[in-house]
Amino acid sequence: MTYSIQLYTVRKALDADLTGTIKRIADIGFQLVEPYNFVATADELGAALRENGLKAPSGHAPLLRADQDEIFAAAQKLGIETVIDPHVPEERWKTIEDIEATADLLNAAAIKGTEYGITVGYHNHWWEVETFPDGRTGLEVLADHLDPAVVLELDTYWAAVGGQDPVALLGRLGNRVRLIHIKDGPVNSDPSTQLAVGDGVLPIWDIVDAAKGLEVGVIELDDFHGEMLDAVTDSYRYLAAGRVAA
Repeated sequence: MTYSIQLYTVRKALDADLTGTIKRIADIGFQLVEPYNFVATADELGAALRENGLKAPSGHAPLLRADQDEIFAAAQKLGIETVIDPHVPEERWKTIEDIEATADLLNAAAIKGTEYGITVGYHNHWWEVETFPDGRTGLEVLADHLDPAVVLELDTYWAAVGGQDPVALLGRLGNRVRLIHIKDGPVNSDPSTQLAVGDGVLPIWDIVDAAKGLEVGVIELDDFHGEMLDAVTDSYRYLAAGRVAA
């Protein structure tokens, strides 16, 4: 398994010193990163990644709320192969019709993405996994209406916060899920309670095993009480050591 890091995790450090923070990420052992809102920082970020031998196979950007051509062009500059929309507001997940409309927008973005050689995906929070009367979660409704070319990045922690068993949900979503966010903690909606991977209650290795179409596992902490880069280091070491050491 190849592990990446969602750079939102170290956003404060990046704001203070982008070049130095990227070097610290590389020094931890990462070979991959997942940038966020990368249009504004594409030149500086790209230079830092190249200098430290890092690649960015995926990245987050507001595809459904911003200029897609600008996003895809910046993604090309950074070598990003999959651009993931990380947020469709909670109120747009209350009806199947609204979810189908979101699927249509993602499908259209995917068509434009092909002009740049880029795949489109979607990343969930907790509100997308509420269950409809037919037993499907909103995320499954979305998947049922997506073009096969559109992928999912399942945030396994937020899925658990939303009341789902991430292992079972991954099984139902199947190969549609090409990336996962790996995070840990007590499983509640307060980001500041999140912990280094391996220090919380999620069955990390069962989750990894359940993601049958997984290409990249992305470490992320939305927040942390303590030094964030220490938590990032602990998370990377836990995963890199593998199941036996865990």
